[in-house]
Amino acid sequence: MTVQPIRLFGDPVLRTPAAAVVDFDKELATLVKDLWDTMEDQDGAGLAAPQLGVGLRVFTYHCDGFAGHLVNPTWTSVGDETQLGEEGCLSIPGQYWDCVRAKNVVARGWNMHGEPVEIEGTDLLARCLQHETDHLDGVLFLDRLDADTRKAAMKAIRESDWFDGGVPTIKQSPHSLFGGA
Repeated sequence: MTVQPIRLFGDPVLRTPAAAVVDFDKELATLVKDLWDTMEDQDGAGLAAPQLGVGLRVFTYHCDGFAGHLVNPTWTSVGDETQLGEEGCLSIPGQYWDCVRAKNVVARGWNMHGEPVEIEGTDLLARCLQHETDHLDGVLFLDRLDADTRKAAMKAIRESDWFDGGVPTIKQSPHSLFGGA
């Protein structure tokens, strides 16, 4: 098991769009394993490569009875129905806020071997697929909150034990050859 430290809110890597994966190789398989092990260790529903300091478009997920990973994912909404529900993030520990997301989505990408993957998600799985893809675009779920909720969330973050308000210490990623910090 290779559990890695998770980058926290304030780390610039979380706001930087990730690069597309071009090499489906042993290093990518190692990254997927590290994402999986770290996500499971933290009891997360999903984890994106930037959360480990790796600027690549990869995430793992394990929620609502579904588990796997996606490389270079995209998603589209199925219908216009939305859902309002509690959302949290391993990079913003202990904070949960109601966030609007599409209720039904189809996500497409590849697995670590370069084979195409398509996942249909509803409710929690749809929320997870959107949340993790957002991470790959440098977007945090806080950005999706209405103004009043976002203001309350930022106040709670500033008051949290883990937030020091300074520039975060950047830890060297074992995947730095992928463009991670």
